[in-house]
Amino acid sequence: MLIDTHCHLDFPVFDPDRNLVIERAIGTGISYFINIGATIESSSRSCELAKEVPAVYASVGVHPHEADNFDSRAENKLRELAKSNKVVAIGETGLDYYRNLSSRDSQRQAFIKQIRLAKELNLPLIIHSRQAEKEIIQILKDSMPLRAVIHCFAGDEDFLKECMESGFYISYTCNITYKKAQNLRDMLKLTPLDRLMLETDAPYLAPEGFRGKRNEPLQVKLLAEEASRIKDVSFQELADKTTQNAKSFFELQ
Repeated sequence: MLIDTHCHLDFPVFDPDRNLVIERAIGTGISYFINIGATIESSSRSCELAKEVPAVYASVGVHPHEADNFDSRAENKLRELAKSNKVVAIGETGLDYYRNLSSRDSQRQAFIKQIRLAKELNLPLIIHSRQAEKEIIQILKDSMPLRAVIHCFAGDEDFLKECMESGFYISYTCNITYKKAQNLRDMLKLTPLDRLMLETDAPYLAPEGFRGKRNEPLQVKLLAEEASRIKDVSFQELADKTTQNAKSFFELQ
């Protein structure tokens, strides 16, 4: 059993064969999918998909790229969506100082408001962090206690240590398979098994050998195989532990 803790199956790229994509993944041993909201619209679609497919659960959130549009109306809509059946997290939210598609002030404000919403509704947070690690960790520490996972981890050892000390989970994607991603493999090796989760971020970040193609949740199995090699543990042990972590974090039955 494996869980894809971060995918975007509601995206239009999956419209032609969404059900087949899900069936293929289930056929390789993927038992649950956490479908991630990135805008108000995709969060709404995520909730609908979770209603339709038993194996799919939803998160709702506004990505930092969309933070300039996160006004009071969007915040109220997000709160409404977050109360939907099978919503298990808030996010993805955070800071992206690499692309800066929204102003940094808007990103910070949207991030803080979504943290408050997660605490209000007793839901965990899915964090997007890109070239903003120091500010991310400071905002999160100022908001403790809370439950969070750093999705698609790309930080350094200092950031990893700060996250561990705060009790956060760390999630890795298929980019750990890339030839030039030794730094990610090093960080994965340092991540304790009891804080580790796996994700595809599909349709993004297809693994080595599939780059340039649409990623799919079934690739969690390849990711788990690579992670077990890096961690020098059996595939079964890694699968069992990451599944246990995800079920606990998202409170899956």
